[in-house]
Amino acid sequence: MITILVLIAVVAAVVTLAGSSARIVRQYERGVVFRFGRVLPATRGPGLSLIVPGADRMQKVNMQIVTLPVPSQDGITRDNVTVRVDAVVYYRVVDPVRVAVDVQDYGAAILQVAQAALRSIIGKSELDDLLSNRERLNQGLELMIDSPAVGWGVHIDRVEIKDVVLPESMKRSMSRQAEAERERRSRVITAEGELQASQKLAQAAEVMTEHPAALQLRLLQTVVEVAAEKNSTLVLPFPVELLRFLERSTPEQSAPDAPVPQPPVRVNGAAGPAVVP
Repeated sequence: MITILVLIAVVAAVVTLAGSSARIVRQYERGVVFRFGRVLPATRGPGLSLIVPGADRMQKVNMQIVTLPVPSQDGITRDNVTVRVDAVVYYRVVDPVRVAVDVQDYGAAILQVAQAALRSIIGKSELDDLLSNRERLNQGLELMIDSPAVGWGVHIDRVEIKDVVLPESMKRSMSRQAEAERERRSRVITAEGELQASQKLAQAAEVMTEHPAALQLRLLQTVVEVAAEKNSTLVLPFPVELLRFLERSTPEQSAPDAPVPQPPVRVNGAAGPAVVP
């Protein structure tokens, strides 16, 4: 009976020891083992891992890509415009031993570096760069965050500036500027259209001058276009060239005949003017 109890106790102790020494590491994790407080250089991969009870302690490190939103930061750009900018950082752990040993909380450390870098990039940039040239700013921001993160065993995959909030007065000024720019372009386009139309009209006038029949054809085409609208009244212009043609083709009329002098008539032997009844 005593032997059975001892055997049961031994089996229970073995099971308890095995349970305390077994660790399960997930596929996206790595296990960093500390033996008597000293880190082992080899990490434990995914699966079942055994450690020495009482001597070893395992710390699991997540190797997945982490999305870290950076809170909005207020700053003044290089051209003295107050803006509020927020961003997002994508990073992942590449060296679990450094992450577990060199930095206490790598997530909080990267957040602080990202906030400082974002404020710095705002002060070095102009407003137009923040609004239209974000790709270059994202690259500079990624480089500024990645420089200290490399020593912690963290790699910055990507940094994106999400939104740039402007004051209401600046928004109104920019809208007025954009409206004035659109008005300027509209006037320039209209002027260019008038210039091109005048050039084409001048060329058409030269062609009609060389070929008068072209004017008549154009007149007939205009009449056809007006008649297609089903108008009850048709105004037909009379060309001046036709009047000149008729004037040239009309023969010159002779001047009215001068009165023919009458021969003198003798009355009682004296000459006198002829009297025509």
